[in-house]
Parts: sequence; C-alpha cells; structure tokens
Amino acid sequence: MTDASTTPSAEVVIAALHNSHERLRKLVEPLTDDELGGQSYDTEWSNAQVLSHMGSGTDVFTLFLKAGVDGEPGPGMDAIRPIWDRWNAKSPADQARDSVSASAAFIDQLDALDDEQRAAWRVDMFGEVRTIPIIARMRLSELALHTWDFAVALDPTETLPADAVELLIDTVAPIAGYMKSRPEQPIVAAVTTHDPVRHFVVRADADGVVLETADQPAPGQLRLPAEAFVRLIYGRLDTAHTPPFETGDVNLDKLRALFPGF
Repeated sequence: MTDASTTPSAEVVIAALHNSHERLRKLVEPLTDDELGGQSYDTEWSNAQVLSHMGSGTDVFTLFLKAGVDGEPGPGMDAIRPIWDRWNAKSPADQARDSVSASAAFIDQLDALDDEQRAAWRVDMFGEVRTIPIIARMRLSELALHTWDFAVALDPTETLPADAVELLIDTVAPIAGYMKSRPEQPIVAAVTTHDPVRHFVVRADADGVVLETADQPAPGQLRLPAEAFVRLIYGRLDTAHTPPFETGDVNLDKLRALFPGF
C-alpha cells in the first residue's frame, strides 16, 4: 500500500505507467474504424477524439519533461496550442496509432533518466514545482482515466487498473478542490474506500468543495471500492458503472452532482 503521507518513488509510478501503457496498446491495436468513430464515455468525444486528447496531452507532458531535464522553464501556451491543432487535424486512425506511439515515447524518456537526473529534475508546471514522481503520477492519471473513457464504451465492465488506483487514490483530495460545484444546501459526507483502505470527508457549500483525508472511519459513512471513488472524483461514476457499495447516511447522487467530471 502507498502511504498517503508520502510521494511514491519514481520507480513505482513509472512501473504503473508501463502497465497502463501496455493496456492502452492492447486495447487500441485491434480497434476498427467503426469503433474509433463510436461514442466514448465522454458524450462530446468519439473514441478517436479521446485518443487524440491523450496523444496531445502526452506531447505536452513531453515538453515539460524535456524542460526539466534541460533546466529550462516549462512551455507556455504558444507552444501548447499548436500541439492541439496538430492532433485535431489527424485522421481517426492516425489519432489512435499516434497516441500509442506518443505514450511509449514519453515512458522511454522517463526510463532513460538516470538516478541523478531523476533526483535533480524540477519544473514549474501549472503553477507548482513538480518532481519526477509527481509528473509521472499526473501522467498516470491522464493515461488511466482516459483509457477507461474509451475502453468502457467498448466493454461496460471495464475498471481502472489496480496499480493505478493504488497510486491515484492519494491524489484525489486536491482534484476535488478544482470543482466549481456549489450545492444548494451544505453537504458533509464521510467516505471509506477499500482496496486500498482510505478515509475521507467531503465538505461542500457556497464556498466550494473540499475533500479532507481522515485517520478513522466516521459514522454513517459511504463505503465503496477505491477504484469507484477515484472515478467519482473524476466524474465517471454514473449509476450504470457503479459497483456494489454501502451508502450509509450519504446520498451518492448528491456527491455525483458535485463532481461532473473533466
């Protein structure tokens, strides 16, 4: 189990990235043109468009990775916008194939860093200074969640990989703070996850949404798999894709409304 109070090692996160990439590759390679054009979990994107988003995101992460290696500032929007335009202009087949290739290339560059480079690597990314374990875990969240977006459209039983969940469950608290949801009435909800076990308290009012970690379970808690809770925070826990859970005193629909996804 990853200790929630510490950042996992680069090796642990990169190993999970390798596994998620291999899952991506195996899912993408047999896709037909019809499947690429099919509706993804995201109602605004086809499966190919999800893969395009993943590919452009990988290219952006690659620029940040190179900047940290070279000791230079991270890229600005003038460097990022052309990446989006380039990927949007690709055919669906190229979006799929190139997304897999970009993912592999990014991981190869991570693998190529020696211990000294990994320890020294720093870059300002989205307003915070990142290290290799942090940027690798950020990339893992993009890879795992967006792979699920098209995988679940092909097979509704798909879930997030267990090794990714083990790492991402300890990153959901800050993600919750990005939500713009404002409930009509204040919400306080205790949540306990299993596989792995974590305890949280969701607080939401007119000022915003806060997800706090806790040491112990609270009375009336919602109990559900950590995999499902990660998807809840990322707006991917609709009723059709919710595993068995114990609701306690918590209204899960109200929590779903707090986390519309992104």
